[in-house]
Amino acid sequence: MSDPGPTSSALELAAALRGRELSAVELLDACLASVDAHNGDVNAIVWRDDDAARHAAKMADAALARGDDAAFLGVPIPIKDLTPVAGWPVTYGSRGGPEGVSDAGELTTEAFKRAGFVLCGRTNTPEFGPITVTENERYGITRNPWDLERTPGGSSGGAAAAVASGMFPLAHATDGGGSIRIPAACCGLVGLKPSRGRVPRRAQGWLGGVVEGAVTRTVAETAAILDVLSGPDPRAWYNAPAPDRPFLEESGREPARLRIGLMDHGPNGLPIDPTCAEAARRTAAALEELGHEVVPADVPTLSEELVAPFLVVINASLADYEGVDWDKVEPHVKAAVATARETSSFDYVASAALLERYSRDLVSAWGADFDVLVTPTTAILPPRAGDVIKLAHANPGQPVEPVLAMVAFTIFANITGLPAISLPVHTTEEGFPVGAQLVGAPFCEAQLIRLGHALEEALPWAGRRPALATA
Repeated sequence: MSDPGPTSSALELAAALRGRELSAVELLDACLASVDAHNGDVNAIVWRDDDAARHAAKMADAALARGDDAAFLGVPIPIKDLTPVAGWPVTYGSRGGPEGVSDAGELTTEAFKRAGFVLCGRTNTPEFGPITVTENERYGITRNPWDLERTPGGSSGGAAAAVASGMFPLAHATDGGGSIRIPAACCGLVGLKPSRGRVPRRAQGWLGGVVEGAVTRTVAETAAILDVLSGPDPRAWYNAPAPDRPFLEESGREPARLRIGLMDHGPNGLPIDPTCAEAARRTAAALEELGHEVVPADVPTLSEELVAPFLVVINASLADYEGVDWDKVEPHVKAAVATARETSSFDYVASAALLERYSRDLVSAWGADFDVLVTPTTAILPPRAGDVIKLAHANPGQPVEPVLAMVAFTIFANITGLPAISLPVHTTEEGFPVGAQLVGAPFCEAQLIRLGHALEEALPWAGRRPALATA
């Protein structure tokens, strides 16, 4: 690696730090300088404590000098503003967010610290995270580094914009309906949604539909992050089965011959952008060239039976937030709170049971009709920045068309708990990135990592950068 810095992979940087090619303080300063250079354009980072981050980097340098072998010792990572960090404020992207700082961090942030990461700043998110763009009234609009007129997606859009613009090598992200995969697709990155129960949290969000991870540039980084974050957790209610080997070892491992289900059309007749459909077809064609069998597939990824009860669960989850001034929240969130308060406990329990029963039927296709499903990550290209929040506020409590189009292929994986990964396999004629999604069988992240690595070699993307990141 000739010039280690924020646009290098986190694995390369960790190796460079261990080899004393640079110090953790030097790397942090390079990341902060990139934030200073680019954040005014994209608005990805909404909170910083540079002094605390530099102190953590100095401690990392001391640990490196002692020979500490933590996997990512000294590598900076920003944290999404939906996830608590001990001693940091967390606002959930809301003007009504809590005052003060968090007493305890989420299990994922503690895992990042144990792995040696230098936690550095917070990334923007839509208020409480339910929409697919990163826009709120507290911090404003986050923009896509590939095209500042477009959104980077959401809800982890601040994370994706921070990585794509070259501020950080990777960023923490969460996914409740596509919030890792959608921004990854919008910004030309890799985004894995782990299986339900794979990554421990203090409490399951959205019946385990919410999972935590990262947006990265390469499949190997994503695999290594899953090793850092995954369980088992003996105190958790649910745990995914233990993997056969570390996930990083799956990157580069030859995948067995599989049946690939190709769904290149929208569910229930939903219109789909031709470029998004072509991303799925290109992925399937590459997998066929690698020796896999491709078969047509039609999965009800967006149906009333699936989404309506999940919205009941999502709205009710707002009760989990403490210290929020609900009088100050945005109209679409205020409408969700009102709906939740009108929903009986009977209806909530009935919705949860319905989701579990429906999920069993949906998941039965894996292993019967196909082994892995390939779809577009989103049904549309990223909307114009600022448009979606206007629609959400103009019709609070009503479906927002671009949001439905962006979750059309992603939300069902959260409900079923299936692992899914978005890969930046395609581009528009103008060079804008377009993602395709692979959805694996229950608890088969290893399978997705093997396939993802093979596709990364067949359709290289890691070297692609927006012009803003090279300025």
